[in-house]
Amino acid sequence: MPLAHSSLLTPLSSPLTLAILGAGAWGRTLATLAKARGHTVKIWSRQSQERLQTVIESADIVISAVSMKGVSAVVERIQPDAIAPHTVFVTATKGLTADISVETVPLLPSQIWQAALPTHPVVVLSGPNLSKEIQQGLPAATVVASRDLTAAETVQTALSSNAFRVYTNADVLGVELGGALKNVIAIAVGACDGLQLGTNAKAALVTRGLAEIIRVGTYWGAKPETFYGLSGLGDLLATCNSALSRNYQVGYGLAQGKSLSTVLDQLQGTAEGVNTTQVLIKLANQRQIAVPISHQVDRLLNGDITPQAAVEALMLRDYKPETH
Repeated sequence: MPLAHSSLLTPLSSPLTLAILGAGAWGRTLATLAKARGHTVKIWSRQSQERLQTVIESADIVISAVSMKGVSAVVERIQPDAIAPHTVFVTATKGLTADISVETVPLLPSQIWQAALPTHPVVVLSGPNLSKEIQQGLPAATVVASRDLTAAETVQTALSSNAFRVYTNADVLGVELGGALKNVIAIAVGACDGLQLGTNAKAALVTRGLAEIIRVGTYWGAKPETFYGLSGLGDLLATCNSALSRNYQVGYGLAQGKSLSTVLDQLQGTAEGVNTTQVLIKLANQRQIAVPISHQVDRLLNGDITPQAAVEALMLRDYKPETH
């Protein structure tokens, strides 16, 4: 479905006011990008003295960079009637909520925001964006997806720079699912590297992991080509090839014989892939979607299998064509 222009907004090149919700690494990085463009930026977190409503009431763009488990709690604190009609809401959270049922699609962050703010455009921001590299000024690219073209272009203009290239996309579901599901595969790849299984095994795992992501995404109506873009393959490659990735660190730590609780305690931030794996397996079981890699990651996280046994289980699967 093509993007539609909103009557509320036009792309702006003049300085805007942005509210960043979440003071973690990604939230601070987004604030840095916005400030570099000359925008006024306010950062809010649960430890802030200023009320959430006060921070967002004057904002042209509100970017949520809170963890998945905190999204609903933040949304519930917002009073929609007191927000300017033109305000655009952006979600930069990559995950799935545990609040699922057989009758509904996965409840993604954008769906939570849109349900609470039906008259405001919601934009998804996702891509291969390792915070530490961006903070160092290294080049990166990302995608902003929305059904509202003007809202997506407004965010694109607000954040784009010579070092941070922002693309637009109409496939909101595909962009958001790509960013969430790649974290599960990153845990598997981290375990692969932790076991020192080599480049061949890693390449096979990433490739089959992408096929698994596409299988799940297209089941819910996302476009296959979206997953070959920045928010799918791009994010997958970045997350599976960098020790900066928290989800990669989870798999790597488990392969080193550490317990999941120990690994998570040592992380600086949230590894969204742990929760996403649990939700994905529930959804896949309900709808009988084949997710062999995610299934072994789930068993690994639950302590039901060792990393070595997980790899063996994948290698001993029935023979079949590569595409089917």
